[in-house]
Amino acid sequence: MPAELLAFVGVAALVIVTPGQDTALTIRNTLLGGRPAGLATALGVSSGQAVWTLGASAGVAALIAASEPVFVALKLAGAGYLVLLGLQSLWHALRGDDLQRVAGAGAAGRELPPFTALRQGLLSNLANPKMALFFTSLLPQFAPSHGAAFPVLLGLGLLFCAMTFAWLCAYAAAVDRARNLLRRPRIRRSLDAAMGTALVALGLRLAAEER
Repeated sequence: MPAELLAFVGVAALVIVTPGQDTALTIRNTLLGGRPAGLATALGVSSGQAVWTLGASAGVAALIAASEPVFVALKLAGAGYLVLLGLQSLWHALRGDDLQRVAGAGAAGRELPPFTALRQGLLSNLANPKMALFFTSLLPQFAPSHGAAFPVLLGLGLLFCAMTFAWLCAYAAAVDRARNLLRRPRIRRSLDAAMGTALVALGLRLAAEER
């Protein structure tokens, strides 16, 4: 394996294992819908990253990152979405309600559908303009400055997506194993409050961050 690829895998692994909004959303949705919802969230997140990969490889992400109005609008939309999901968790943790009703599950007793979890993961990632900055700054460092840069950028980006998907799936599996314990009313309310606080904090941080 070339040294450049090893270096990329190391940097990518460090970025991926650092907890952030994708991790928090995966944990939240696994608690709501079990492993299927957690895996669907992971797929949604990695699919969003794949879109950013294509955008970075084709130069579109660089245009978004360079446009202040587009960047700010996308940042505020992403921050608002995270805050909305977080406030839902907090509100129903305080009321002691079953959060499944609010997460798109519908009638009481039904769990968060995988499609809803996938959509949340996808929207959360696509509405994060930091991904445009990340891919346009990270990928070119490991691609040739001339020649066949596009396929190399695309391949590295898709490798990052696959690593993210595998890591979030592992998170979902671990949370699902402990789900019966974590769904006890007192523990569940504490977790809902913790996840809600984390998502709100991440949304506010995204909104306040500079480039």
